[in-house]
Amino acid sequence: MIIKNINVSRKTTWRTWAVWAENILLVLIISFAFYTTLPVKTTQTLFVPKGSIASIIAQLTKKGYDLSVIDTTILRFIGTPKTGWVHLGKNRLNRIDFLYKLTNAKAMIHKVTLIPGETSELFFEALAKNLKLDTKKLKKYYLEFSPYPEAGIYADTYYVPYGIKEKHLMHFLVRESNKKYKNISQKIYGNYSQKQWLKVLTIASIIQKEAANNKEMPLVSSVIHNRLKKRMRLQMDGTLNYGKYSHVKVTPERIRSDLSSFNTYKHKGLPNSPIGSVSLSAIKAAIKPARTDYLYFMKNSKGVHDFTTTFKAHKKVIKKKKQQQAKALFEKIQTKKSTHQ
Repeated sequence: MIIKNINVSRKTTWRTWAVWAENILLVLIISFAFYTTLPVKTTQTLFVPKGSIASIIAQLTKKGYDLSVIDTTILRFIGTPKTGWVHLGKNRLNRIDFLYKLTNAKAMIHKVTLIPGETSELFFEALAKNLKLDTKKLKKYYLEFSPYPEAGIYADTYYVPYGIKEKHLMHFLVRESNKKYKNISQKIYGNYSQKQWLKVLTIASIIQKEAANNKEMPLVSSVIHNRLKKRMRLQMDGTLNYGKYSHVKVTPERIRSDLSSFNTYKHKGLPNSPIGSVSLSAIKAAIKPARTDYLYFMKNSKGVHDFTTTFKAHKKVIKKKKQQQAKALFEKIQTKKSTHQ
């Protein structure tokens, strides 16, 4: 009788525990189902950093995303998030959709190219037009993120996701450019000083505007360095092609009226800022100019430059060019006359 009672008691206890276990499991399932439907606020495009699932969740949490260790566990079953930009399409998603899109969403990519020598002002106008963004916001965030007033974005081709906003775009372009600049500087100088690099970018930007091709860049650089050493004004037209004047022909009137530091006909030394974006070739030339005594250069009829060491020789080049231009004009007029006869 006592044994029967013990067996009945054990059965009752196990049933009780089973009921409790079922209830707890049910609560967990309901809680989990509820958790996966909780909304996650996000941007329509999101940059997923490199790393393990736990590392990615931790980095997104630091950026303000309401995520937890539960999301890490869910992702282990769904899959590993893709590194790079992903297009989520909405600013608010339920949690399970958000996590799923981290692993499966594909970014609609825009190809963005900054041409060497182009100014940020015209580049931002092109970005605003092509990506449907606000020019003023692009400029605002560029100045917020970049340590350089101009040339803070390296001349290159970039791939950015569809729907990216001004702040994220500028942060991405400036960050990638700074990585590039830092890498180049550390290889050459062993460090990265923004003050030193500003001077490099400024000289490189003048070279970029003045040189007819990459081969000429070290020669143009030598002229800049030689004139600076002699405390001569640079007197280069390219320095006046800043900002909105990027593609505007420099006239004598412009030289007389422009009072900015970019006017190297009036002001000694380098301008206070780079002129426009720069290429790697221009940077290398700025850092390592050719060893010459050149102080002057003039574009010839072939589209490249003649370099000279004295003003006397420079005047001869100018005279020769004027004679060639006069001859070309005369021949053009004669050709027109003959066709009308």
